[in-house]
Amino acid sequence: MTDTTTLAGLELRTLITSAGTLELSLVDVPVPAPGPGEVVVRIEAAPINPSDLGLLIGPADLSTVKASGTADRPVITATVPPQAVKMLAARLDQSLAVGNEGAGTVVAVGPGAEALDGRLVATFGGAMYARYRLVKAADCMVLPAGATAADGASCFVNPLTALGMTETMRREGHTALVHTAAASNLGQMLNRICLKDGIGLVNIVRSAAQVALLREQGAVHVLDSTSPTFTDDLTEALVATGATLGFDAIGGGRLASQILGGMEAAANRRATAYSRYGSSVYKQVYIYGSLDVRPTELVRSFGLSWGVGGWLLMPFLAKIGADGAQALRERVIAELKTTFASHYTAEISLAEALNPEILAAYARRATGEKYLINPAKG
Repeated sequence: MTDTTTLAGLELRTLITSAGTLELSLVDVPVPAPGPGEVVVRIEAAPINPSDLGLLIGPADLSTVKASGTADRPVITATVPPQAVKMLAARLDQSLAVGNEGAGTVVAVGPGAEALDGRLVATFGGAMYARYRLVKAADCMVLPAGATAADGASCFVNPLTALGMTETMRREGHTALVHTAAASNLGQMLNRICLKDGIGLVNIVRSAAQVALLREQGAVHVLDSTSPTFTDDLTEALVATGATLGFDAIGGGRLASQILGGMEAAANRRATAYSRYGSSVYKQVYIYGSLDVRPTELVRSFGLSWGVGGWLLMPFLAKIGADGAQALRERVIAELKTTFASHYTAEISLAEALNPEILAAYARRATGEKYLINPAKG
């Protein structure tokens, strides 16, 4: 077993001060020895997800970014607006590690985890933007033969979120789905799941190019929310699929309201009698992202049988229990290079992640663009 005291640990850290400054830096850290049921993973790939950006840069004004430090120990600073600082009391003046998930090689094992020694695994639990990560063996998934760390880096957040959406649909009695930001890596996974499982899916995107992308992948209903015919197109797709459940990655603005309104219009097409309270068909939209940080606006045009709520992966996995979560993980591994394949815009090192130009690129959260950090690079 590797002596972890000989390993040079390095982590990407984020700090927001009470004075309103964001600081991103690389910090030397010791690599702890694994205890019972624990392993040390040399991280070789870790994706930058929107949920990671929420912790990494928070509400900082990236137009104020300044770079300092050295080439191998860069430092980024930016201003956090005063009104945002007031909302961050729980994290102020704390240096926090970042990165929800990643993949790499097990280099040290504790008692009971010997079977993972030297294996290529995917894992989660935070602090993955680091050269080495101590994790529980139970939080690792061994990658299949022929897979790379990049293949397994996004094993958890996007695949389990996409599967969580279809599982939520089944458990709550719906039969088809609506999904926004559908050209994203997650959206493309969800489309492949729905095609494979025979689930009706209405994909909402924000450009004609994204419509073409999903249609090339076999998507049946793909709608451009910027089109002048979007409202009518949405209603027709909802009539065709019968979708009464939506997952909205946008969050702000009126898109969730438009989806509920379209569901109501579709239900009224099938109604045999008028009700002044609207359709009795229950319609639900879950907001699970904040690509638009404006307030969510609801224009009440969808009767009284509806709901809007938040949806998060980890509470959902806790809700379905260990056996249910394990079944989803096993499907991810079985279809890792097909249904759950991820594609990346670029692979960057820890130091490159703190390059102002690269930071600006991945902080755009552009649909279809996804960056991969390789802590071993450089």
